Amino acid sequence: MKLSDYAKIKGVRYETAWRWFHAGQIKGRRFGRTIIVEDEEIQEQKILQKVAVYARVSSAENTSNLDSQAERLVAYCAAKGYQVTKVVKEVGSGVNDSRPKFLGLLSDQSITLIVVEHKDRGTRFGFRYIETLLKGQGRDIEVVNQADNETEDLLADLVSIISSFCARLYGQRRAKRKTEKIVAALEKGEEDATGREARDQEN
Repeated sequence: MKLSDYAKIKGVRYETAWRWFHAGQIKGRRFGRTIIVEDEEIQEQKILQKVAVYARVSSAENTSNLDSQAERLVAYCAAKGYQVTKVVKEVGSGVNDSRPKFLGLLSDQSITLIVVEHKDRGTRFGFRYIETLLKGQGRDIEVVNQADNETEDLLADLVSIISSFCARLYGQRRAKRKTEKIVAALEKGEEDATGREARDQEN
């Protein structure tokens, strides 16, 4: 494996891996300008990794797909030589940022690699932010299939987005009406107080 590929697996810059190689921390050989890292080193790093697979569907109606999705992820990891330490399955929308199981994986820093089938299995929006933050912790998230996911699941998330915006919109309207009622009550109270004061002065 090329040193550049090794650097990607480790989640470090090429220059850092190059320094490790020249310091003897990485076993490998040089072929011209190319540095090849020995397979044993890669296998050792994979063994040291704590890998978790994360499978998600948007609704409980797709639980059968949830199980098969998890099985595909485990098979993928086996083919890559990863040792899976945790299999996490969750039902929830990709636009929901309060999924407890996914949040648990992100906060568990003992997990060095999270494997998902599609980007939107992790999140429908903001995947790059998650990826960047994990890399900053020396961790990573790996996507098996970069292709777009099924239309059915996309529609389910779209419905979730519309429902969320509608709830906020109607909530704002209710809040506005409540505020208007409070203001009206305060104004009425001031008018009553002014009227009483005027009557007291007349008496």
